[in-house]
Amino acid sequence: MREMIWLLVVVVLMGVASMGGGVEGRKGKALEGSLEYTAINCRGHSASITEFGGVGDGKTLNTRAFQEAVNKLSQYGSDGGAQLYVPAGQWLTGSFNLTSHFTLFLHKDATILASQDINQWPVIDPLPSYGHGRDAAGGRYISLLFGTNLTDVIITGDNGTIDGQGLLWWQKFHGKKLKYTRPYLFEIMYSDTIQISNVTFLNSPSWNVHPVYSSNILLQGITILAPIRSPNTDGINPDSCSNTRIEDTYIVSGDDCVAVKSGWDEYGISYGMPTEHLIIRRLTCISPYSAAIALGSEMSGGISDVRAEDIVAINTESAVRIKTGVGRGGYVKDIYVKGMTLHTMKWVFWITGNYGSHADTHWDPKAIPVIQNINYQNVVAENVTMAARLEGISGDSFTGICISNATIGMRVKAKKVPWTCTDIEGVTSGVVPKACDLLPDQGIEKIGMCTFPQEKLEIDNIELKKCSYVMP
Repeated sequence: MREMIWLLVVVVLMGVASMGGGVEGRKGKALEGSLEYTAINCRGHSASITEFGGVGDGKTLNTRAFQEAVNKLSQYGSDGGAQLYVPAGQWLTGSFNLTSHFTLFLHKDATILASQDINQWPVIDPLPSYGHGRDAAGGRYISLLFGTNLTDVIITGDNGTIDGQGLLWWQKFHGKKLKYTRPYLFEIMYSDTIQISNVTFLNSPSWNVHPVYSSNILLQGITILAPIRSPNTDGINPDSCSNTRIEDTYIVSGDDCVAVKSGWDEYGISYGMPTEHLIIRRLTCISPYSAAIALGSEMSGGISDVRAEDIVAINTESAVRIKTGVGRGGYVKDIYVKGMTLHTMKWVFWITGNYGSHADTHWDPKAIPVIQNINYQNVVAENVTMAARLEGISGDSFTGICISNATIGMRVKAKKVPWTCTDIEGVTSGVVPKACDLLPDQGIEKIGMCTFPQEKLEIDNIELKKCSYVMP
């Protein structure tokens, strides 16, 4: 009976993701030849990709049309900005660059289809906070939609699709035939005021949405889909970013649904740009081999003030995972998670201090990460193999772990010892099954002891405007 109930939950949530139930940004709709939607900013000028020679037949390459459209519309940056409309159709393209004060709007039946011609993907340098490609030592293929040093960029629509056609890349990765790191579907660098809403990302070659070295980011009503065995198809990766809000998002992927990062080993330490002031709300995740929310493993610039609430994870390896190790340096601190509904996973709580993946051989063995003030409260889980695996670093205990009001239903063939804990310090209250001795129970009267900040972050004060587009 329980399995049937959870199946119904999945179906309902998938329906919400496709129909946009309750998401403010999903109110875009056709009204007598026009579209209405909400966005951070509306635009004074509009054009359709067809005006630049775009052909949506799924065969004609539109890279030049997209880039010419963006270049042309960039002239309106100081005059109310501009919107590029992508109508129904299959719009095959290679990578193209975005511009400031710009909106890319996808019709509900529009698909931006990534070219499988590798020549359509220029190679760029590794990120300075990584110093190294993720798949290979050298550079990396540029993302399908890319921008750098921009202000006020919006990608939205009526749940149109950006399809990375990733199978070719996954095969090359598994066959070790790549000279450079695979492209992402969206990456924006050194930018401010970014919105992505009401768009479906499908079959990315690697990570899907990657804002890096950026701030004031709203990611809302996004659907991300990839096969559960596809390699490194992380959903959303806020990386050395501040003031980011992720909400009302549905992700099925082959890697972490949300992966919070800030640089890799000595390169991330040197770059020194943390991810901070991050909100994650109403996330639904399916990822059998990874986490709903991961912090790290690349966290050498630091991660702090992460607030996650109302998380649904179904058939994931873990709910929240902190990944770090000797050589990372940096910190993960002031993490607050409230309200998780979980079903079928290996671990609910997982903190790893022995994650050994390094950029190169130059990492510093004295660079020890700091993990402190990690708060979880109001958790309900079913069909769990092991409640927690919490492993600090010898001589560098992870401190301030607080877990309150957590009921974990173990599967029939669960591990005999539900908790394993080494080199950690903290407390619990109202946790079933009882936690390990390193997390002593403070009594039922302390059930609300784990903190969750009440003050709003700046990104929560954004007010969306009602915008419209007159159909050509």
